[in-house]
Amino acid sequence: MTHIPVLLQEVVEALEPKSGAFIIDGTVNGGGHAKVLAQKMGSKGTLLGIDWDPKAIARVKESGKRFPARTIFEEGNYANVPELLKKLNLGKADGLLLDLGLSSEQLTPTGRGFSFSTSEILDMRYNPNEKVTAAQVVNGMPEKELANIIYQFGEERLSRRIAKAIVKERKHKRILTTGELARIVGAAVSKNYEKGRIHHATRTFQALRIYVNRELDNLSSLLTHLDQCVEKGGKVAVISFHSLEDRIVKQKFQELVKEGKGTLIAKKPLLPSREEISANPRSRSAKLRAIQLI
Repeated sequence: MTHIPVLLQEVVEALEPKSGAFIIDGTVNGGGHAKVLAQKMGSKGTLLGIDWDPKAIARVKESGKRFPARTIFEEGNYANVPELLKKLNLGKADGLLLDLGLSSEQLTPTGRGFSFSTSEILDMRYNPNEKVTAAQVVNGMPEKELANIIYQFGEERLSRRIAKAIVKERKHKRILTTGELARIVGAAVSKNYEKGRIHHATRTFQALRIYVNRELDNLSSLLTHLDQCVEKGGKVAVISFHSLEDRIVKQKFQELVKEGKGTLIAKKPLLPSREEISANPRSRSAKLRAIQLI
């Protein structure tokens, strides 16, 4: 399945990439946003594409050969952008983009268990070199802590009931696949869960993925060190897909404005149009916030 870049025109308008600019795409994945940004920057521009997923980097390195701008693709965590810039002997960027959503490639069968649509190994790591897997959390975390993870990172009001069901099941045998976990969650919640608006396992899976990959910590870390990544006058655009991420972005941007270090490009988050949602239903929960550093 081809990944469709979300809020593409809005990203271009927010970052305003000029000819010869240097832009960082901290979550480059398949390169959908990066390709268009590179076209705007032209042959004198530089694009640094980063992704924690080695498979994503392998894909985009091949397609990136056709990008008009100078391209550098690095496997890494966007939280480490300041260190990566030093390692690559690059200065601060004119623009930075983060698209915090899962790609279509990650939601299709990958063998890493990001989705409950097919039964796969319960892993959920973006990078296989990371130590903790979702299976280790599900099978080893004390019930109270497991409930807290599901509540805090999934905003799941039935977290205690779900954690109790997981612990009860794992006493008999280890829970090793996404299919097993989705079944346990389904049995723990009501048949009319959220009136059918979302799948019963959505929030539990979100919580485990965020916890395993330390997603909120990574986001907070980078936004705290934007002055080490982006020049004064440079622009930062972040696309979030749930309230936990959006809250962090909103608060960090508000702090920069209050401290006189930034100006909001748009006072309210930019949302996908009806046409975009119709063409790409996964874009429906996307929000874009953007700021210019001063």
